[in-house]
Amino acid sequence: MKEYTVRKNINRGYMKLDVWQLAMQLYKLVWQIVKDLKIDFKLRAQIIDAAQSVSSNIAEGYSRRSINEYIQHLYIALGSLSETLTRIIGLKETNQITDEQFERIDILHYEVENKLIRLIESLEKKKNDGTWINRISEEFTEYTSNEFSAGEKK
Repeated sequence: MKEYTVRKNINRGYMKLDVWQLAMQLYKLVWQIVKDLKIDFKLRAQIIDAAQSVSSNIAEGYSRRSINEYIQHLYIALGSLSETLTRIIGLKETNQITDEQFERIDILHYEVENKLIRLIESLEKKKNDGTWINRISEEFTEYTSNEFSAGEKK
């Protein structure tokens, strides 16, 4: 797990989540591929913003300290993830990025997408079966699935 800062507290727990760390990697990859493309400035900014919005919404929802708001922000992150892929597909279809660049983004995007879906499902299950409490647990194993363990690549 990459350490982004040595300063830790209850509000920074999202940095331990695999899905947040992978979303940060996705943002970095999209930025590296798109930053120097000879495309409209607005389009480039929109693609980069959509990619960055994924990790930002995971962090914001977590930091609001309410499961309901957390789930809402995770759905926003999922929407931003779809926007990112749609824009990247557009660049591929117009031959502005290579097949190899698209594949690198798509593989990482798919991993983030699946982990985000599993996190949402886990939180919604807890909400629906009454086993959740109205706070974010600091025990991150509560939010992981047996299918994806910490650091595991699928």
